[in-house]
Amino acid sequence: MAELIAPTRQLHSSWLTARDEWQPGAHQDGAGLRLVGDDDLDSPEGFAAWAERLRQQADRSLPVGEGRVHATHWWIVDGETYLGAIDLRHYLNAFLLEGGGHIGYSVRPSARRRGLASWALGAVLLKAPALGLDRVLLTCDDGNLGSARTIESNGGVLEDVRSTEAGVKRRYWITLNDAGHSHSSMAATRTVAS
Repeated sequence: MAELIAPTRQLHSSWLTARDEWQPGAHQDGAGLRLVGDDDLDSPEGFAAWAERLRQQADRSLPVGEGRVHATHWWIVDGETYLGAIDLRHYLNAFLLEGGGHIGYSVRPSARRRGLASWALGAVLLKAPALGLDRVLLTCDDGNLGSARTIESNGGVLEDVRSTEAGVKRRYWITLNDAGHSHSSMAATRTVAS
């Protein structure tokens, strides 16, 4: 059964296997790979340091790097198997407002088409009001129909499609009620296929 957990050094081997499914240099939205710095993720020490940086990014008492915002990172896992990542950015800077949004997610290629992204997004929407958010912005590449469906199934309303530094992006807003559910979604209560 899939669940969201904080990044942990214990999933090093599974994370490496998942990483190798992606094309070299592919962007994995929500994974926090821009926080790697000089660490070698192949080494247990480098991986552990990166996982700790991901956890610390949620701590608003700690500074974040230039151009970054505080964010909470979760890994989508099934037991000891890393399936993907999702993050909730606590607020937006100019770059995120234009084309990044509050939430980013990615699912490893071998785990796609099982409803994981929709389930994880629904679960994270429940957590957004605790940060004082009453609506969240999500974006996806204009040609990424799977991600567009995931966002729309969780209550996303298309605001526009625009050219950004990161390419042509579809921009959606999800309005949350007090419990975090989008007004038109029950995605967080769905069962994820194994």
